[in-house]
Amino acid sequence: MDIDLQRKIDRVIGSMLCRILSVFAGKGTSIGKDRQPSRFLVILLSEMGSLLLAYPMLQRIKNRYVNAKIYVLCFERNREFLEILDVIPAENIFTVRDGSFKTLMVDSIRALAKMRKAKIDASLDCELFSRISSIYSLLSGASIRVGFHPYTQEGLYRGSFINRPVLYNPYQHISQQFINLVEAIDRDQVPLVKRFPSKETVKLPEVVVEEEKKRDMLRRMEHDFPQISAKRLVLLYPSGGLLPIRAWPLTYFCEVARNLLAEGLAVGVIGMEADREMAKEIQSCCQSEACVDLTGYTRTLRDLLVLFHLAALLITNDGGPGHFASLTPLPAIIFYGPETPVLYGTLDQKSVHLYIPLTCSPCLTAYNHRNSPCDGDNVCLKRISPGQVLEKARQLLEEHAMVDTEDMIADARD
Repeated sequence: MDIDLQRKIDRVIGSMLCRILSVFAGKGTSIGKDRQPSRFLVILLSEMGSLLLAYPMLQRIKNRYVNAKIYVLCFERNREFLEILDVIPAENIFTVRDGSFKTLMVDSIRALAKMRKAKIDASLDCELFSRISSIYSLLSGASIRVGFHPYTQEGLYRGSFINRPVLYNPYQHISQQFINLVEAIDRDQVPLVKRFPSKETVKLPEVVVEEEKKRDMLRRMEHDFPQISAKRLVLLYPSGGLLPIRAWPLTYFCEVARNLLAEGLAVGVIGMEADREMAKEIQSCCQSEACVDLTGYTRTLRDLLVLFHLAALLITNDGGPGHFASLTPLPAIIFYGPETPVLYGTLDQKSVHLYIPLTCSPCLTAYNHRNSPCDGDNVCLKRISPGQVLEKARQLLEEHAMVDTEDMIADARD
């Protein structure tokens, strides 16, 4: 379903349903004073990267509520990534498809039936002011309903049935705000959750790829692209995905690719099959057989993660690939501008976030449903020069080479 249509449905139908449901919904805030909640529903419909940014929150639930049973509601297209994270059992994942309004409604009814059967105690709505997620929260049957709330800020109307309203803070990383949702369950302050953000370094799960899968991918690459088999591979992701305003200029990607190829590296352009035209344009600019089109080459997200284990560097727009790389040894350079790494930066220590904040940046916010007012001239990204990127790329490639050498020495000693 087109993202603009989703916004319209949420604005028109969602707000109407929120008003109707608010008339009939009770405001109960307790499941009984004699026990803590034990069945949690986490609602996270948006991009796959957000699922990873919610990882610390899921760990907080497990640590605080030892016998917790956690369920997650997400879009069907995000299920695979949640399964890869392996934080909850696969049978505890509820999904809805968003391909059309009809499939969304049919799947919503089925998912809500499963939620009611699971007897949810507390729902944690991680969406930033979307109305459909708050409706799911109410209809799940949870007596404790946690979600973001504008308080005295002007924000989107989401009904009056969120009984654990958490102040959305646009100055705090979203992973910390997700943790606030957990903290709000047993708080009674106004606004809820007055605490110091955790300064602990988040330990992300590492996706372990079997050596046989690496060898299979390597054999496939050598067969399909023998011209790059002896070269270190740099991956480029030039697409902006659902939000084209997040894309660094394609001509800049071309310039970076030409320089990397001149230095003896191989370049692979990744993305969906729909991104093939961008890959072809980069290849046309470079005129080098060492620049290969890998759009649509990885059939699944797991395949992409295997490819990440074989590459030396990823250069990417803000989006899923940068977050996926944080689960692997692959270093990444990630471009921000319409969104900010202060809120949405990856949680690993090896990624480089390039961000030049202008007076209008970031322009994709929770308050505009990530619908930028920009006319398409994303100066915030254009100010990040190919020269800056090449300098960082060379630095990361050198560091990555040193790590590879140390690993080879350690393997030889073993």
